[in-house]
Amino acid sequence: MRPRGRMWARRLAAVGCCLAVLAGCSGSGGAPGSTSADAVRAEPSGPPPASRASITALPADDTQNLPPEGPVRVSVAQGRLVSVRLADSRGGEVPGSLSADGTGWAPDGPLPLGTKFTLDAVAEDEQGQRAVQHADFSTMARAHTFVAFFTPEDGSTVGVGMPVSLRFSRPVTDRAAVERAVAVTADPPVEVAAHWFGAQRLDFRPRAYWAPGTKVAVALRLKDVQGAPGEFGTQTKDVRFTVGRPQVSTVDLDAHTLTVRAGQGGRVVRALKVSGGDPRHTTYRGVLVVSEKYRVTRMNSRTVGMGDEYDIKDVPHAMRLTDSGTFVHGNYWANPSVFGTANTSHGCIGLADAKGGTSGETPAGWLFEHTIPGDVLEVRASTGDAVPPGNGLNGWNLPWAQWVAGSALQPGASPSGTPAAGPAPSAPPSASLSASPSAPSSGSPGPVPSPSPGLPPGVPPAAPAASSPAPSPGARP
Repeated sequence: MRPRGRMWARRLAAVGCCLAVLAGCSGSGGAPGSTSADAVRAEPSGPPPASRASITALPADDTQNLPPEGPVRVSVAQGRLVSVRLADSRGGEVPGSLSADGTGWAPDGPLPLGTKFTLDAVAEDEQGQRAVQHADFSTMARAHTFVAFFTPEDGSTVGVGMPVSLRFSRPVTDRAAVERAVAVTADPPVEVAAHWFGAQRLDFRPRAYWAPGTKVAVALRLKDVQGAPGEFGTQTKDVRFTVGRPQVSTVDLDAHTLTVRAGQGGRVVRALKVSGGDPRHTTYRGVLVVSEKYRVTRMNSRTVGMGDEYDIKDVPHAMRLTDSGTFVHGNYWANPSVFGTANTSHGCIGLADAKGGTSGETPAGWLFEHTIPGDVLEVRASTGDAVPPGNGLNGWNLPWAQWVAGSALQPGASPSGTPAAGPAPSAPPSASLSASPSAPSSGSPGPVPSPSPGLPPGVPPAAPAASSPAPSPGARP
């Protein structure tokens, strides 16, 4: 066995604050494949130079219930590892060791139970071309127990659209008991309601976007609560976050523009030119909330079953909008003329950018630097599907009556959270897709409030989702 040496001296100094995640774009419709010959294309004439370094990371992305002993390891062929970072959800790094030849890495010991981790690896080939690999995974809870992984993080500052989202390590059958064990309060006070997306996800939000400056407290009192027969919670935890400045942007895919609005009343800060999904891969419409930010990320067509159509290893300034892979991101490989004139992507919203993700002066770089998780993009278009409310942190697409009906504590709900039979709540009428943003109502502290509860102007109501989709890295830039 070759000796291992400590690798931390070479860690992030080599890559700064760049993180990479296997990711990509996915739109709301259309089959994989090329578009019509006369469509303006955003794809490069050839793929960016590819690194010969091939990284293998275990476990696979989105692995759940991993034993504490793993396997957790990173290896590279035709290259050397530049950095490996394994961190828990609070950013605490896990010590690990690099092999003497620089081609392998492993943690120094078993991982804690019931914890969510992020693994990021960077490698270089002989030509200095870099490859990246990303994986999210969680370790198993103790036998016959469950925990909740929560969003946002404790102590964070978020945008006005950030819900409280809990994802449970095991399916919950007694949803009422679990929901009673969670309290979400706000200062200043505002009504907050819960909604279940399947058996492993519980979200909370107010009727309209949070008021800026609101302080939100989440009390998890799950210890000894039976979520399913023989399955008991283990957590007693308090999470607090603050709602920052209001920023609600409008994306008009027919006009190919993204208008950034901030402050009371939705003052226009900047208008940016964009390119959305082409006719075969339309971009989702509706209220989309930024959930994650990556200065550089990888987008691979294999992650959505499109074969070897592309593999772009360094997509800059990427911000996730859905679990299924819709991003707003920078694009350095397209003809600059497509931005503001044509929808040419595979479902993402693209802005002009420079390679590397280091410039804050490009349109994509500027938006990245002025966006925080929880900021809202209200996407409008004459074509395309409404985003499913459970696909990402996008529960705002449910009218308030339907949102409240998804609580297990509503009158007539069964312990599993299924509402009693009866007429479905009526959805508010849809406003015109070309409607201009409304002025704020009198006394409203939030930005551009909706005329219908829970829905912004110009956004059609979506049908409630029975469960959240399985997270996917997506793959269509």
